[in-house]
Amino acid sequence: MNLTSSLDQYIDYLVRERGLSEHTIAAYRRDLSHLYRFLKERKIVEWNAVSIALAKQFPALLHRRGMAASSIQRTLSAARSFFRFLVSVNVAHNNPFEAVQAPRAAKKLPSTLSVDEINGLLDKHDGSALSLRDRAMLELFYSSGLRLSELAALEVDEIDMTAGQTRVVGKGDKERIVPVGRKAVKAIKEWIAVRGELAELEETALFVNQKGKRLSTRGIQYRMQNWAQKNGLGRHLHPHMLRHSFASHILESSGNLRAVQEMLGHSDISTTQIYTHLDFQHLAKVYDQAHPRAKKNPKDE
Repeated sequence: MNLTSSLDQYIDYLVRERGLSEHTIAAYRRDLSHLYRFLKERKIVEWNAVSIALAKQFPALLHRRGMAASSIQRTLSAARSFFRFLVSVNVAHNNPFEAVQAPRAAKKLPSTLSVDEINGLLDKHDGSALSLRDRAMLELFYSSGLRLSELAALEVDEIDMTAGQTRVVGKGDKERIVPVGRKAVKAIKEWIAVRGELAELEETALFVNQKGKRLSTRGIQYRMQNWAQKNGLGRHLHPHMLRHSFASHILESSGNLRAVQEMLGHSDISTTQIYTHLDFQHLAKVYDQAHPRAKKNPKDE
């Protein structure tokens, strides 16, 4: 069976057996056309002639041609699936693409707010119970770098106002203690003073909706967007933006990656490293102050 007929048979299988959408089928055709062209350029006329060594050349070629890492990953995934099909219908003896690793896609830097934008958002409220609640949520997000699910799950008695800290349960049911800043404590106190206007007597959630029940994650997201529009932010505001801003601003001031990892609840420090987009001048200053071979020696001057 030649290359073209095998590809046509596979596309027919995707349509008839798997019932994939036209959009998905078009994506498979596009991705597999890269593989077909790659093999034709090397005069490969049968699928069993595709070795692991040759398969590993494929993503390297796509990279040299300027294809994005995410697109290379998708194209390799299509090649793997295609060869699994070829093996299942006895056209190929093995799947050489199972041994090929795709390049890692570059992690996008998270969107953050500037300190001025943060101040512009948090220094406003109209005195109503809803406004005080929303400001307290925003302050707590930015003060403590909480995840959306962590803030939604907070109980009234879990904020230690005196110590300025709270206990949260993060991913994998891991508990951690995070600091709560002075302004966040003040905002929470002001909210708790009027919380009874909304909350049902038996409700233990820190943040409640207008029906007196725990405010949902969807409700929190909606209120944040509403707050941003009302205060003229000019762009979409979401909980992770405040978490990212918290991490970035702490790192810019301290350079302490391990401390930020602990506060964010990351199990792997490589996850925290996406926040290290500090400007070079700051990095150079930290380096000069911290590196044993970079510190200035008075004798050298």
